[in-house]
Amino acid sequence: MIKNIEIFEHTPVPKAVFKFALPTVLSMIVAVFYNMADAVFVGLRNDPNQFAAVNIATPVFLFLMAAGNIFGMGGSSFISRSLGEKNLDRVKTISSFCLYAGIFTGIAGGALILFFINPILSMIGTKEETYQFAFEYLSIVALGGPLIVVSNAYTNIIRGEGAAKSSTAGMMAGTLTNVILDPIFILPSFLGIPCLDMGVKGAAIATLIGNAVTIIVYIQHITSKNSALTVNPKYFKIRDGILKGVFTIGLPASLTNILMSLSSIITNNLLASYSEVQVANQALAALMPAENIVNGITVYKSIPIAAMGVALKANMLVIFIMLGIGMGISPLIGYNYGSKNFKRMKSIIKFSILVNVITGLILTTLYFIFTKQIVNIFSKAPAVVEMSSFMIYSLMASSPILGILFVLNFSFQAMGKGAQSLFLAVSRQGIIFLPLIFILNHYIGLFGIIWAQPVVDFISVIIAIIMFSFIVKTLKKEEKALQL
Repeated sequence: MIKNIEIFEHTPVPKAVFKFALPTVLSMIVAVFYNMADAVFVGLRNDPNQFAAVNIATPVFLFLMAAGNIFGMGGSSFISRSLGEKNLDRVKTISSFCLYAGIFTGIAGGALILFFINPILSMIGTKEETYQFAFEYLSIVALGGPLIVVSNAYTNIIRGEGAAKSSTAGMMAGTLTNVILDPIFILPSFLGIPCLDMGVKGAAIATLIGNAVTIIVYIQHITSKNSALTVNPKYFKIRDGILKGVFTIGLPASLTNILMSLSSIITNNLLASYSEVQVANQALAALMPAENIVNGITVYKSIPIAAMGVALKANMLVIFIMLGIGMGISPLIGYNYGSKNFKRMKSIIKFSILVNVITGLILTTLYFIFTKQIVNIFSKAPAVVEMSSFMIYSLMASSPILGILFVLNFSFQAMGKGAQSLFLAVSRQGIIFLPLIFILNHYIGLFGIIWAQPVVDFISVIIAIIMFSFIVKTLKKEEKALQL
């Protein structure tokens, strides 16, 4: 742990940012493949209903990830600030609290999903043709609740102590396990070798085993002499500001995932309403190949949901790379905020924004050039390819500036600014997105659903910049006070 102090305090800003951000970006790319693996191999079965079922069930999976983020993001921010204050005993207490509270939360969350699985499936827009597949997937995922919560929590906690490489190694080990097991569990055969042919059930089982492998790697790191963290239950306590310190940042971060789940559920329900619609204009008809139009009626069935699933999976790489840069610098931000080095902290934020904007521009250009090739990774069904290609064009519209939002939001979290982080979370996926998608659906229809997220992203970036400008003014006052 001591070896990271030089990077936190003295290494030139560009080098320090890349030192922390690159492993985190790599881990986020790994996370993309982790999330994509199930979709890709389920898609190889050429069954849109199974593919749609995994997409429909994903929001519920995100609730368990959100629980992990309570302890992961909250613990990570608290740990990096405590390191800046040189309070190593508190670091151990935070680590132990997040582990055992995460295990309990995972058990409780999984039990709730199993108990209420039928009303949950009804609520998230499951149709007759996708119900059984979604039921099988969620039932297995719920049993692995503790694995999902702890794995997601400690990915961030280990990064919070500056051990980005160890965090990445754990994610890579879990992802590699998942990718290897997916074809074996999901497909009837792969590369001429007979497999287990379990479909979506196999996807869920492979995901849980991957999470278990990730946890094993993390425990090996924590129990080594290079870590300031611990899994020892004797350090567990919720008093002395531990519970408050974790939840102040963890709850807003978790709320982001919860609202993403809610927005996904609402989006899927709205898309499901287009299962059989009259082709009212040429623009809507153009989204679907001619063979799907019969006597003026476009028969989508699960196509809109499957297409949005493809578009979101494809766009996930762009989002996660920019998220990785924001997450990667958060230990630097937290440490320098805790040690009152505001000048260095602001330089890190400004440089990271520049990197994210350039990254967004490059990725957007590549996606516009290779859209069809990207979509074909997930599905070759003509209707899905046509619609998801259009959706990708729309989702990528905000990508060049979206990285600004991620850098500022993670900076708020690292500084312990829970209120600002909470407001951004509620704005992007809640108080702005939810009314807007209904309004756009009412007036524009399918196009409105597709364009809702990029419109909200532009608005959220503006809000984040305004909020950061107020924080900068406050920091200037603190700097002057420290100089007196």
